[in-house]
Amino acid sequence: MFPRRTFITRSATALGAAALSGLVDPSLFGSAPGAVPGPHFAPKAKRLIYLFLAGGPSHIDTYDYKPAMRDLHGKELPDSIRNGQRITGMTSGQKAFPCVAPMFEFKQFGQSGRWVNGDILPHTASIIDDLTLIKSVHTEAINHDPAITYIATGAQQPGRPSMGAWLSYGLGSENANMPAFVVMIAQGRGQKQALYSRLWGSGFLPSRHQGVQFRSGGDPVLHLSNPDGLDRESRRAQLDVLGALNRGDAELSGDPETLTRVSQYEMAFRMQTAVPEVVDVSKEPESVLSLYGPDVKRPGSFAYDCLLARRMAEQGVRFVQIYHQGWDQHGALPKNLRLQCEDIDQACAGLIKDLKQRGMLEDTLVVCGGEFGRTIYSQGALSADNHGRDHHGRCFTTWLAGGGVQPGLEYGKTDDFSYNILENPVHIRDLNATILDRLGIDHRRLTFRYQGLDQRLTGVEEARVVREILKA
Repeated sequence: MFPRRTFITRSATALGAAALSGLVDPSLFGSAPGAVPGPHFAPKAKRLIYLFLAGGPSHIDTYDYKPAMRDLHGKELPDSIRNGQRITGMTSGQKAFPCVAPMFEFKQFGQSGRWVNGDILPHTASIIDDLTLIKSVHTEAINHDPAITYIATGAQQPGRPSMGAWLSYGLGSENANMPAFVVMIAQGRGQKQALYSRLWGSGFLPSRHQGVQFRSGGDPVLHLSNPDGLDRESRRAQLDVLGALNRGDAELSGDPETLTRVSQYEMAFRMQTAVPEVVDVSKEPESVLSLYGPDVKRPGSFAYDCLLARRMAEQGVRFVQIYHQGWDQHGALPKNLRLQCEDIDQACAGLIKDLKQRGMLEDTLVVCGGEFGRTIYSQGALSADNHGRDHHGRCFTTWLAGGGVQPGLEYGKTDDFSYNILENPVHIRDLNATILDRLGIDHRRLTFRYQGLDQRLTGVEEARVVREILKA
């Protein structure tokens, strides 16, 4: 007969080994709770490229054209329009809220006749018939960090998985040599807000689903190169020994993160060959490079990142997210907005054109937008070059292209102040549910059991797929 302590220790080890076996081969125990063996239905898009304009781009000065604003310029925003809206600390001390009209020229473009600020977005205007504009996106968050966290993870509080982590968990990767989820950060020329790695983190999902950040200088991925004096064969031998040690530890502890560590070491080893090939744009023909604009050869630029996004999409990377910083324009908006648009305009259009001519736009969903919009009332001096706009979550514009979205469409309507939504509101939860739908995922069924709840990207609140903008 065993002593009680020995019995408990051996029983725990046996249970841990059994649990580990289930993690290594889920078929031994059936599907894991919340696991998704591929898409729920036939997807319209195989991959997602998300162009995130961090800081809150002004929808008023780009896509949401309101001719009546010319007559409202300099007049006080009526209380009936603001209607007691919660405002930021930066505006709370203002005694007046004068409206300020766009300092740019809007024109109609394309067969769809959509109004676009052609002064600062001429290239995007040229592809307007390929885009679907949603002008009624809205959020409750009014400050940057909670707002970006909200749209990226489904909650304003940190700690939840990002959209890319959910997609990696739900759909996996199409390329064993590349991550399912890649993030790049392009520096803009305006006021920058901090971006934290939790925006592409895995939260309570297994850590292998977190995004891999590609850098603009040195090694594209940190710690990817072998240390000095260690060749590839030696690294292979080192990983074999380390893997054996970790697997032995996993058998004793039953900790799935130990096996995750092994798989990530192996992924990094394979990436040593795959990543240099992906980031080497030297063989791209000049006809392609010219689509993205003059900055395309400069690592770290938005144009360069857009070209890499296309190359990664070709290699089976499931989700590429590019954050472009600098859109927080509380002052000198006319100048800074023009600079920001110079950074992204041709590259956005070039990406769409490049995907389209390669036959990839049909099964690649491209999304472009920020965490909120800007107010019609001025922040700071009401002048032609110094005024700014405060944060505005009640309505803002996001565009989508490809991936089963109807092109040339405009959805949602705001009032003459571009302040409140009049028709077809789209909450950021609805936007995320729609993105998942195009990738073959029912947002209500993509869940993970955590803290006693079946957690999901769209949260426990009601969310809908915006079917009016989708192809059948």
